[in-house]
Amino acid sequence: MSPAIEFDEAASRAVEAAYLTTDVVAQRCTIMKALEVRPGERVLDIGSGPGLLAHDLAATVGAEGRLCGIDMSEAMVAMARARCAGQTQATFEVADACALPFDDGAFDVAVSTQVYEYVADIPTAFTELRRVLRPGGRLAILDADYGSLVIHTEDPARLARIVAAWDEHFVHAGLPRTLAPSLREAGFDVRQRDVIPMFNPEYHPNTFSYHLTMMMAMFAIGRCGVTQDDADAWLAELAALGRAGKYFYSLNRYLFIADKPDG
Repeated sequence: MSPAIEFDEAASRAVEAAYLTTDVVAQRCTIMKALEVRPGERVLDIGSGPGLLAHDLAATVGAEGRLCGIDMSEAMVAMARARCAGQTQATFEVADACALPFDDGAFDVAVSTQVYEYVADIPTAFTELRRVLRPGGRLAILDADYGSLVIHTEDPARLARIVAAWDEHFVHAGLPRTLAPSLREAGFDVRQRDVIPMFNPEYHPNTFSYHLTMMMAMFAIGRCGVTQDDADAWLAELAALGRAGKYFYSLNRYLFIADKPDG
C-alpha cells in the first residue's frame, strides 16, 4: 500500500473543491499580498495543483510576464492548463521540485504551497530553488504543521487512528518548525514568517475542513486499523456535531517569505 496520496482525477478534483472555499481564497490573497508580484515579472509556482494561485499570478504579471507551473500529478497539470487556457503567459508541466527544468536565474519570484512537506530531500529542493531564482529574487513557501491539528470528537480513540493513518502520507508532517533554518542553510535570507490558521467552527461545504476531513477518512481506510465503517462513522459524527453547533476544526499553516541575496 502506497504511503502517499495518488493525485489522480478524483483526488485532484477533491483538492480543487477544498481550494475553492473561502478559507483558501483568503490564504491566496495573503500570499499575493506578501509576494508583491508586479507586471512583467517571471514567476515559478512549484506544485501548482489545480492552477488557482497560478491563474491569479498570471493575471498579475500580465502578457509581458511569465508564469511557469510544475506539479508531479498529470491530472493537476491538466486542470491548471484548462483553468489558465486564456493566459498565454502561463505554462505548466510535470516536473520534480528536486530537478527543476529551468535555467539558472530564470525567475524573479517563486512560490510553493503545501508541497515541501511531501519532498524527502529538502536540501536538494532548496538548492534547486535558489539556482532558478535570480540574485535578489524572492520566494514564498507555505506548509502546514499537522502537530497543530485539533478536531473535536466524542470518540478520541477512533480519531487518533484516523490522524495516525493520515500522517502516513507525509514526509514532513511538522516541516514549518525547521523551514527557516533550512532556508538559511540553502543561502536564503528569511525576512517574514506568519501563521495562517484554518479555523472552522462550522461544518459545511464552503469550509476547508469539510473537504479535508473527507480526504482524511478515505485515505485512512485500511491503515492503522481504520475500517470503512470507522471512516463512515467519523464523517457522520462530524456532520452531527455540525448540526448540533459542536463542530471544531483548527490547523495552522505557516508562511515564509525569503530572498536570494543580490550579488
